[in-house]
Amino acid sequence: MEETKLTGRIVTPDDAEYEQARTNNNLGVPKFPRIIVFCQNTNDVVNALKWVKENHVPFRIRSGRHSYENFSLVNGGLVIDVSEMDGIKIDSKSMTAKIEAGANLGKVYNELWKKGTTIPAGTESSVGLVGLVLGGGIGMLSRLFGLTCDNLLEVEMAIVNEQREVELIKANKNHNSDLFWACCGGGGGNFGIVTSLTFKVQPISKVSIFSITWEWEDFEAAFDAWQHWATNTDKRLTSEIELKSKEANQIIAQGEFVGSSFKLKELLQPLIDVGCPKKVVIKEVSYIEAVQFFDDPSGNQPAPRKRSGSFLNKPFPKEAILTMKHFLENAPNEKSSIWHQSLGGAVEEVGSNETAFYYRDAIIAQEYLATWSHPSEERANIRWIEELRNALSRYTTGDYVNWPDRFIRDWPTAYYGENFKKLREVKRAYDPCNLFHFPQSIPPFINWF
Repeated sequence: MEETKLTGRIVTPDDAEYEQARTNNNLGVPKFPRIIVFCQNTNDVVNALKWVKENHVPFRIRSGRHSYENFSLVNGGLVIDVSEMDGIKIDSKSMTAKIEAGANLGKVYNELWKKGTTIPAGTESSVGLVGLVLGGGIGMLSRLFGLTCDNLLEVEMAIVNEQREVELIKANKNHNSDLFWACCGGGGGNFGIVTSLTFKVQPISKVSIFSITWEWEDFEAAFDAWQHWATNTDKRLTSEIELKSKEANQIIAQGEFVGSSFKLKELLQPLIDVGCPKKVVIKEVSYIEAVQFFDDPSGNQPAPRKRSGSFLNKPFPKEAILTMKHFLENAPNEKSSIWHQSLGGAVEEVGSNETAFYYRDAIIAQEYLATWSHPSEERANIRWIEELRNALSRYTTGDYVNWPDRFIRDWPTAYYGENFKKLREVKRAYDPCNLFHFPQSIPPFINWF
C-alpha cells in the first residue's frame, strides 16, 4: 500500500516561521511539535489524518490557537492546523452561511455584516469559530439568539470509521444526529476534524451598547445590582461585568441591546443609580461597530495566562461577593480579574439534554483570569486562580469546557454534567479506537460483559 504524503503548508523546527507557527495565545504552557501542517483544503485534512494513523504519530487539531491549556499543541507530534481554510459562503435567500473550520470571529463577523447578518458568538476577533461553537459559544447576543451552537445547522467532519478508514461525513439533526448533538457543546477535538460548519444567520443592523465604570468603593453594590438585574432584564440585552484587581480600581459593566438607545437607557436606570459611576456611555451604533467595541485587543495577544471558570445557578450571597473582593485585594498583579456574562433568555429555552451543553439553567458564566510577564510569577498566579475557584465552589457549579482547567479533578462532571455518559457513547460510535485524544478528551464508553 502506498504511503500517504502530507500535503498543505508544512512547517518544521528547521523553518524560519516555526516559532510563529507553534505559538498559541497562551504562552504559559509552551509546546514543541515536530511538524505543523496548515491545511488548505479538505484533502489536506484527510491526508494528515491518514498520515498520523499510518505513522502512529501523536497529533492535535488547531484552529484559532485559543485553547487555554494548549491542548491543541503536542510535543514531538503533528499539529493539524485548519486556520488557512477560512472561506465563507452566505445564502441570503435561505439565511444560512457555510463557514470553513479555520475562520476566526473577526472574519466571520465582517463577512456576515456585508449581508446585514450575524451569528451569536464571542467577542475576541482572533478566536476560532470552530472551537467556540463545539464548546457551546457565549457572547453579546446569547440572551436573544442563544448559544453559537443553537444556530448551528450542520457539521462536516473527517473521522476514522470502524474499518479504520478516514471518511468525510455530515452531521445534522436528521443524519448522524447523535454526533451533531455532541458537536453542540461537547468540546473540540473529541470525535474528528471539523472541516466546515453551516449556520442559520440572524438579520442585524443597528444595536445599542453601554459601558458603566465604578471604582473600588462600589465593588459590592455594583456587582450585586448587576447580578440581579442582568439576568432578569429584557432578553434583547446581554451584558457582562468585569471585577478588576483593587490595584486596577475598576469595575466595568458593558452590554449590547438589540433596540434603541432611548429604551436601553430606561433599562439601565437601576444600574446607573448604584453607587457613584465614574463613567456612563450609552450609544446607538451599527452592529459591526459594536463588534469592534467589545473586541479586547489584550485577549488577542499571546501572553502567559491561566484561566478557569464556573457557572452560577442563583445570585451570589454577600459572603461570595466578599470572597471575590478579598481575592482581588490580594491579586498577584494588577491584570488579575473576575469576569461574568449574563445567560438566561434564549439560552435556557433549550433543555440541558437537548444539546451536549449542559448548563442551560445557569444565570451567569463566571471566568477567572490571570496574566503575567515573567516566568517567576507563574506559580503565584496559578495558585491564585485555583484558590479562588475552590473558595467560590460552594456557590457555583461546573465549568465551561471552553475555559478548560487542567487542575480540575472531576473535569467530566464539571464540563458536561449528566451529558457525559451520552458523550462517551457518541465517542464509541465515531472514534472507538480513541484516536482523537488529549489530556481532557472524552474517552469511549466501554460495555463490560
